[in-house]
Amino acid sequence: QVQLVESGGGLVQAGGSLRLSCAASGRTFRPYVMAWFRQAPGKEREFVAGISWSGRTTYYGNSVKGRFTISRDNAKNTVYLQMNSLKPEDTAVYYCAADYSSEPVVSGRSREYDYWGQGTQVTVSS
Repeated sequence: QVQLVESGGGLVQAGGSLRLSCAASGRTFRPYVMAWFRQAPGKEREFVAGISWSGRTTYYGNSVKGRFTISRDNAKNTVYLQMNSLKPEDTAVYYCAADYSSEPVVSGRSREYDYWGQGTQVTVSS
């Protein structure tokens, strides 16, 4: 089993920045893809960004391209999401997820991911 714990969410004004972290523990010895998804009230879960084990492959949702950056530190079993130029429409619960099956392919489909964190709230005020 793998446990994922997100941190770094909060309240920020439009145009501001936040950095989310997701720490993995448990059976983390195999290479795995990590990703961030988000879900706003009344909306479906949306893919935000994903990164392969080596970090050479990254993939972003269209709504965050050029504003968000995903990175990882495998020595710390941690993935990060740097969010800049935040907009009110970025308000959502952000979840990290791990995919052991598709590595190194980064999928934007939530059903490909095997493990999920509890989520962290990000609220962007206008």
